[in-house]
Formats: sequence, C-alpha cells, structure tokens
Amino acid sequence: MWLMTKFGFFSVVEKPGDKKIGAATIRARVRSDLEGLREYLPQMGEIQANVGTDYPFRARALKSELAVALSKIALDIDYNNFKDVVAKKQGKLRASCYGKVWGILYELEESE
Repeated sequence: MWLMTKFGFFSVVEKPGDKKIGAATIRARVRSDLEGLREYLPQMGEIQANVGTDYPFRARALKSELAVALSKIALDIDYNNFKDVVAKKQGKLRASCYGKVWGILYELEESE
C-alpha cells in the first residue's frame, strides 16, 4: 500500500518475517517521514537505514497498531486541498512530487 499524508509518503508491505508476528514493514524515502508517523504510531519499531531495496528507511509495526494509527490519521484530516497542505507542511518540492503522481494517476481516469 502506498500512503501519502500531509506529513510523509510510505510504502507498507508484509516482508517474509512480518507474517508470523502480525507485523508490517513501513518504508520511506525520507527519515523524517517515519519520524512524523511515530506521532500516530508510537509503538513503531526502530527506524533502520540503508538495509533494503529502493527505500532507504524502514521500520516495523504490528498491523493492529498500524490500523489504529491509520484511523487517527484519517480523523486528523482538516484540509480541503491536499497538495496545498503538503506545500505548507513539507514544502513546495514535496507538493510538486505529489502533484506529478496525481498527474500520472489521472491517466487512469482518462483511459477508461
């Protein structure tokens, strides 16, 4: 699952060692994104750097705890334009990156 929030971008997956303990691996391109997620997910494990593939930062959390955190994130939505709030909180470069993703995904709408 890809998750874009006003405080970060995440790729959430189940790695081989995660399943037996009911965990998920939360990956990020920027350390501060995971640090921001800790506000919602204080039980998240230690942030590891440069231990995997194309995402340089990762941490693990129980899926049940992640589900609670995702609920809190949803309840904290307090804006009417996502790209604008990203620009305010994370800067124009990040908002531009998210806008490019939005533009690529717009192609799905037009192709159907």
